[in-house]
Amino acid sequence: MTRRQIRGTIAIPVLGALGAFLYWGLSGLPPFGNYHGFYGHMVSILSLPQRHVTNAVTATVFDYRGFDTMGEEFILFAAVTGVVLLLRKSGEDEEGPPEDTVTSDALRLFGLLALAGGVLVGLWLAAYGLVTPGGGFQGGVAIASGFVLLYLTGSYLAFARRTSESALDPLEAVGAAGYVVVGLAALIAGLPFLANLLGPGKPGTLVSGGSLGFINWAVALEVAAANTILYKEFLEQYIVPIARGRKS
Repeated sequence: MTRRQIRGTIAIPVLGALGAFLYWGLSGLPPFGNYHGFYGHMVSILSLPQRHVTNAVTATVFDYRGFDTMGEEFILFAAVTGVVLLLRKSGEDEEGPPEDTVTSDALRLFGLLALAGGVLVGLWLAAYGLVTPGGGFQGGVAIASGFVLLYLTGSYLAFARRTSESALDPLEAVGAAGYVVVGLAALIAGLPFLANLLGPGKPGTLVSGGSLGFINWAVALEVAAANTILYKEFLEQYIVPIARGRKS
């Protein structure tokens, strides 16, 4: 019996047991929309009168459990740093970037418009994260995804020029540090760490959350830069060598 057959023989009962366990767990869930969580209902009721934030999820993430969210942000920061250390090459690439594979002007124009639309949607999600569904995490991912369209519909060279490490690395660091700066500013002002410095604003406006808006934009900046760095590193490590091999 070969190693592949042994692995298959072991994997079949393990996967079967895992599938049965998942089915047992999912079968006990309540019907969709039938939520009975006490804290969820409490936050939904209190977030508007207490924090003047109409998006209860953002109020929870950046206020009620803001310290936990700071830890999650630094987990992302550390993960990206680790990936960069593993994948980033030392020295210059002697072979140069691969040749452009997209030759259609119409596709290039569509990609440029899609890039602008994706970044605009990301900025909208971040800006209105305290008012409507969205926030810094979602907006940052949308902004980074918009830049990927530049590679898909344009060229790697155009993508690389607009996502240089000298620009992205400081932006990621500023975004991660900005979260902590807001918390330290509260301590200096004699308030608890990450307390709302400006106080709640007018509900339904962009400044309704007070200093929560600064935390929201810091997260958006860090997430957008971090994801763009990840995209670029994986492209350089895996996609670009394949493109060069096809050209040779």
